[in-house]
This record gives sequence, C-alpha cells and structure tokens, in this order.
Amino acid sequence: MSDKKKDRAGVIAPPPVIYFVVFGLGYALNYLQPLVLPPHSAWTVVGWGLIGLSIMVAASCLLSMKRVGTNVDVYKPSTAIVTDGAYGFSRNPIYLSLTTLYIGVAFLISMIWPLLVLPIALLIMQSGVIKREERYLAEKFGAEYLQYKAKVRRWI
Repeated sequence: MSDKKKDRAGVIAPPPVIYFVVFGLGYALNYLQPLVLPPHSAWTVVGWGLIGLSIMVAASCLLSMKRVGTNVDVYKPSTAIVTDGAYGFSRNPIYLSLTTLYIGVAFLISMIWPLLVLPIALLIMQSGVIKREERYLAEKFGAEYLQYKAKVRRWI
C-alpha cells in the first residue's frame, strides 16, 4: 500500500452519510409506528434555530480549515491541526454541527423516532469515525495533536 493510501483516518463512511442513513431509519420507523411531537409552533422555531446554528458552526469550521490549508474530506490527508474558531471548544465541531442539524430537522418535522435513533448515529460516529481520526491524527502530528487533545474536549 502506498504512503498516499495510508495517509488518511480510515473512517467507515462519510459522516453526513451516517447521519442521513440513521435519520432515514427514524423516518421509516415513524411510518411503521408514528411518534410525533405534540402540535406546537415552538417546534418550528426550535428546529429552524438549530438548523441556523448548525449552518453557522459548519461555515466557521470550513473557513478555519481553509485558512490552515487542510482537507475537509475525511478520505483525504489532514495537513494541519485546526485549533481556532469552533475548534477551540470542540475537537469535532463539524460533527456537532451535523448532530445539531439532525435534531433541528427532527423538530421541524415534529418526529420523535429520528431523535430516538440518534444515539445509533452517535455510536457509529464515535467508533467508526472519531476514534479512527484521533488515532490517525496522533500518529501523524504527535505531540502537537496530543497537546490540543488534552486542552479541548471531544464534543463540547
């Protein structure tokens, strides 16, 4: 195997796909056994608020990654450790953004099932993406990454 093929985290799937598939599971379960939030206009406000927050965090992350010149694509090599912006309070702010988007959409469509199956997505993310990325970054960047990891929480 070439060094180029080894220079990546080896995640099991693109994170947006993981969230989309699990949300789809919740959506399908809703048709088998509907579970909806009680009617209230607050769900729409909360949903849009979470979606807006998600977009702002994701945009901030993409700008931070662009600024240091590293790849966003999990199948491409990381070229730098991002520590500014949202990365100053979470090592995985893009994944927090995806989680927030997921919850926001569930509230917007008033479905409970997607919320009930969200832990599945989080477990897959933890074992199939985040732990692999952490191992990769520790091997590639050594002390620089380990110092960052010691200062900043994994989620929030």
